[in-house]
Amino acid sequence: MKKTYNIDVDCANCANKMEEAAKKTEGVVNATVNFMLLKMTVEFADDADTKKIMKEVLKNCKKVESDCEIEIDE
Repeated sequence: MKKTYNIDVDCANCANKMEEAAKKTEGVVNATVNFMLLKMTVEFADDADTKKIMKEVLKNCKKVESDCEIEIDE
């Protein structure tokens, strides 16, 4: 399953850091960040708890870029 999220990030380098952090998160099969559109597309493993995984993605992204944000549907 793939989902797209709005993100808030200041520069292309930071967006790349977010993408790499998302890819390393358990339950994420693949992730891509489009800095120009401020979007992150995440492909999840089958039967994944997307909200739980996205909270971990956000936590991991904040480790590499503390002022980034991801709009996660609560």
